[in-house]
Amino acid sequence: MKWKLTVRYLISVLSIVFIVIFLNTFILIGMLFYQQTYGIDEVTEDSGENFTRSFQKYLSLENGEPIVSEEGIEALQAFGGWMQILDENGQVQSSYLAPEDVSTHYSPIELVHKYKYMDDEFNTYFIGAFESYSYLIGVPDSKEERVLFMMDPETVFSYATKSLLAIVIVDLFIAMLVALLFSTVLTKPVSYIIDRISQLKKRNFIVQETKRPGIYKPVFSNLNDVSQTLQAHEEERLKLEKMRDEWISNVSHDLKTPLASIRGYAELLRDQDVSQMERLEYAEVIERQSIYMKDLLDDFNLTMRLRNQEMPLTLQETRLESFVREIVIDLLNDPQFGQYAISFVSDSPDLKWNIDRHLMKRAILNFVYNALIHNDRNIAVTIRINPDSLTIEDNGKGIRADDLEQIFERYYRGTNTNNIRGTGLGMAISRDIIEAHGGEVSLTSEVGMGTRVEIRMSKSE
Repeated sequence: MKWKLTVRYLISVLSIVFIVIFLNTFILIGMLFYQQTYGIDEVTEDSGENFTRSFQKYLSLENGEPIVSEEGIEALQAFGGWMQILDENGQVQSSYLAPEDVSTHYSPIELVHKYKYMDDEFNTYFIGAFESYSYLIGVPDSKEERVLFMMDPETVFSYATKSLLAIVIVDLFIAMLVALLFSTVLTKPVSYIIDRISQLKKRNFIVQETKRPGIYKPVFSNLNDVSQTLQAHEEERLKLEKMRDEWISNVSHDLKTPLASIRGYAELLRDQDVSQMERLEYAEVIERQSIYMKDLLDDFNLTMRLRNQEMPLTLQETRLESFVREIVIDLLNDPQFGQYAISFVSDSPDLKWNIDRHLMKRAILNFVYNALIHNDRNIAVTIRINPDSLTIEDNGKGIRADDLEQIFERYYRGTNTNNIRGTGLGMAISRDIIEAHGGEVSLTSEVGMGTRVEIRMSKSE
């Protein structure tokens, strides 16, 4: 591609040079033709030849003798020349402003010689005719010079042709050399631009810096901006695809068990020998599995949105003491947990957090539910507000060390939770909610001593 661009650039430059040479030659020939046909008035208007030819208007015959009028003498003086009038034999009949040492008789060969060349006094001569007389005008130190050329037209034409051809070849060579040098500077960035576009087409969005962008610096800058934009879009696309694949995979896996249970009990309900009591029992199982499926889908959607930062938070400045106290009161008023020993302690009544109240309540309740459900009824749970954190502590069974490493993984269940129902997403959801707020959660536990969960918010007031 680079060489194609270079060759095209060279052809373009050489074409331009050839066209310029052709036009210049055509204009030169045209000017020479025009000069030969019409003359060049601005050049020849004040020349000695013109002055000599037009001097006849100042001449007249008086008693058969030629004389010059006063205007003619003034014009001759203004022109800086002198004049002699000759008869047919070359004898001087009269002189005007002529030097004293000039000749009084001229032979034909002398007239031709004087007309062609300057004399020793550097006079330039011009010859005119009036009636049967001739007149000679001499101009000392004239600015005009008469140059004599002897040439053979064929030789001149041949020489001019060869010279023109040499000029064209030299000009084209110089143009080609210059074009080659410039093309390496101009076509290299263009070739790089084409390569960058090809890379973008192949979904290669790596930002690259060019050492010598030259006049194409804005182009390369825009290409890098486009690369960054496409890279962001590509990452977003891959992220969405990963979310979709993960969602489909997990949902299909976790719905198999409840769906199989629902299908089995639905087949049992078709049996005519099933008693009314059994029908109610089977219907209850189907309803429970349906609720489990709904909870599973809701929890899974929530954790996926939290993990991928697709869950908008409605943040409110919340006084933590009153917020947690309401959660504890709701727990104690719940018949399922009213018999448990749940205590609330606040060491920082003025602590405020910017939180999404609905999501944070769910996170705290998940930790409390885990403490209550996975332990005996004689467990004691303490929820405490510290100056810079919130802790949930129990004196229950505790968690084994190898389970602690995976406690926040989705669908993970510890060794002491085999007979306890749930989606397996509670701890993962709580952790994701807290991290979505910019906070962090830590869990410490020891078998037989209980478990302690601590929540810290990096943005607190």
